[in-house]
Amino acid sequence: MDRKINKLLFDISACIEEIESYFEALPRQFEEYKNNALLRSAIHMNLSIIGEATNRILKIDPGIAISNVRQIIGTRNYIIHGYDSLRPEMIWAIIINDLPKLKEEVSMLLLS
Repeated sequence: MDRKINKLLFDISACIEEIESYFEALPRQFEEYKNNALLRSAIHMNLSIIGEATNRILKIDPGIAISNVRQIIGTRNYIIHGYDSLRPEMIWAIIINDLPKLKEEVSMLLLS
């Protein structure tokens, strides 16, 4: 695998692990996310990095085996450009539903 792609995949993996680590000391509950500005900011930053890294990967390998690649990039754009209309429920759904699958896919790509 291309060294640049490998580094970007590692960045994505590290961001997912960082988001997961936030809930080691806090309850993994929507209300905790919604009411904790510091937690929201940290998660938004990591999701932005994930989106940017995914965008860079896609430019190198448009056929990369990552599901919902356009939605990942779209989430980054939404966080960066639509920050004033962010819906906490949408971000929470990504954390709960989408990050575990992305983590699995990235892990498989890093092993190949």
